[in-house]
Amino acid sequence: MSFSLSEQNDTIIALATPQGVGAIAVIRLSGKDAITLTDEVFYGKNLSKQDSHTIHFGTIRDGEKIIDEVLVSLFIAPKSFTKENVVEISTHGSSYIINQVLKLLIRKGARPAKPGEFTQRAFLNGQFDLAQAEAVADLIHADSETSHQAALSQMRGGFSSEIQELRGKLIHFASMIELELDFGEEDVEFASREELRALVERLLRVVEELILSFDLGNVIKNGVPTVIAGKPNAGKSTLLNALLNEEKAIVSEIAGTTRDFIEDEINIGGVIFRFIDTAGLRETTDTIEAIGVSRTQEKMKSASLILYLFDLTDTDMVEINRDVNKLENQGVPFLKVANKIDKSNSLLINELKDKHPDTIFISAGNKENLEGLKIKILELVNLDKFKTGNTVVTNVRHYDSLVKTRESLLDILGGLDNQVTNDFVAMDIRRSLHFLGEITGEITTDDLLENIFRNFCIGK
Repeated sequence: MSFSLSEQNDTIIALATPQGVGAIAVIRLSGKDAITLTDEVFYGKNLSKQDSHTIHFGTIRDGEKIIDEVLVSLFIAPKSFTKENVVEISTHGSSYIINQVLKLLIRKGARPAKPGEFTQRAFLNGQFDLAQAEAVADLIHADSETSHQAALSQMRGGFSSEIQELRGKLIHFASMIELELDFGEEDVEFASREELRALVERLLRVVEELILSFDLGNVIKNGVPTVIAGKPNAGKSTLLNALLNEEKAIVSEIAGTTRDFIEDEINIGGVIFRFIDTAGLRETTDTIEAIGVSRTQEKMKSASLILYLFDLTDTDMVEINRDVNKLENQGVPFLKVANKIDKSNSLLINELKDKHPDTIFISAGNKENLEGLKIKILELVNLDKFKTGNTVVTNVRHYDSLVKTRESLLDILGGLDNQVTNDFVAMDIRRSLHFLGEITGEITTDDLLENIFRNFCIGK
């Protein structure tokens, strides 16, 4: 999906609202002829004589045939999303009306927009940088409070301003060293090596912090894969149903009922958790159940959080200690969740409180203390950094560029330590600037832009 110069001069059109029948639909045009083309089919006011950011009532007609009564919103360049002339036509939400209006305007000279072409034009016309453009897609797909906050912060330039500040400081030193290369025979120093070292070390600390934030950012954007694991009949499916507040998983007293995994999403405190109900962990001769147990173990290794669920009426401290040791060796954060507190004896409960004071006691069947469990789950995600307003990296492309930036900055320090010549130091600085520039779009390729914008919906 590449865009030629002639295509960028086209006036494009697309449905901006979701496909399907609804109360209204919005058809968007962008380009130098957007207002002129609309004027040809709109009967009401002369749109070319109206002010920007105004709305006008009238009809869309194909010759004498009235297609619909509409509202037309005008955004005159450069005061629009794309910085071009933009028209948004609000029609009734009939698929017939939508298709008739689209076909009519395409016949008049508009071109169907490609995925993400409106946002790409906004980027190419300087409305925002590439990181902000990507945040538009993240904002559209945000399905929780935290993912919405992260996307909105990035779209409003929070992440970009931090990157641009880093890049600006490095550009200054790059220019000084390039100047030294021009005066190589005169043995002059315009850039203090100690100041350069201090700057690079400061940049490294910031870049390292951004890289480390990606784990949290990935959780915010994609949700937390959370495995419910334990013996058969510990109440895993009952717990999933209780958390979802619906009968998602089959519940039975017959051990081994869940032979594969069942997955669903739950919003806890503005964070999406992808809960996975798994086959019970035990030795089995049943071939199908054995496959389910193997898959459970694989899911546990790739999880961000494990809820280790055990039945208080069917376990003892020896078994609990053995399972806890295994989980600690896996290195995945886990919560100890004791189920069926309403049916258990007090001796085991007291022993657990003494030896494993962080155990959460619940009754999945009676939905007892589920709120307490949710609070503990949320604490493990550790959103404190995000809530204090620190920049959080949520995009894998940005993460990759930051890792490469870190490598280049370390090469600069290595070069300073080994007293390499200026041309090698300058080369490492240029590499660092290149990778930082990739994030904001100051350094781009056609392939990069195509890969980013083809994942947008048409009409955005």
